Amino acid sequence: MSEKIRCFGNDDPLYAGYHDNEWGRPVHDDRKLFEMLILEGAQAGLSWITILKKREAYRKALDNFDVAKIALYGDAKVEELMADEGIIRNRLKIQAAIINAKLFLELVKKYGSFDKFIWAYVDYKPIVGGWKTFSEMPLTTAISDKISKDLKKLGFKFVGSTIIYSFMQAVGMVNDHLKQCFVYEELLKGQ
Repeated sequence: MSEKIRCFGNDDPLYAGYHDNEWGRPVHDDRKLFEMLILEGAQAGLSWITILKKREAYRKALDNFDVAKIALYGDAKVEELMADEGIIRNRLKIQAAIINAKLFLELVKKYGSFDKFIWAYVDYKPIVGGWKTFSEMPLTTAISDKISKDLKKLGFKFVGSTIIYSFMQAVGMVNDHLKQCFVYEELLKGQ
């Protein structure tokens, strides 16, 4: 039996599982979308595998990414999170999670769900990259620029265009699996 060809993750089972089962697969659950928005922001300046290894600690520390609970966090909770060795202890990133939770809830109230708001940017269907190498893949696009600008205007933090493009890849708004990757074809068949 031949080995599966992956874009990334062959050297780490956690990374391989993330690649095979999550990255690039369309997400429409608001809690999962919020989780990925926060984790992508936490990744700023770090590697994704670092965040992936801390994801369970993040889930525990942030009430399993319950947006309504996070929106109510105050100074005492910020200090508790700053002492949590399981997560990235960056005060600005922790405070951003709380600010973003409040704004996320406002978007849910306005649009019915964050899913409806965010997926509208890609007309509710994934953009297919069709890349042969990672060097061909953009770090930002006109759409990630627009989303970033719109979210920043609303007050969201840690939502630069590069972070937003990574978010779009993670939640399947963009299928950036390389053409030779087994997931690329799976996703095309599912559209």
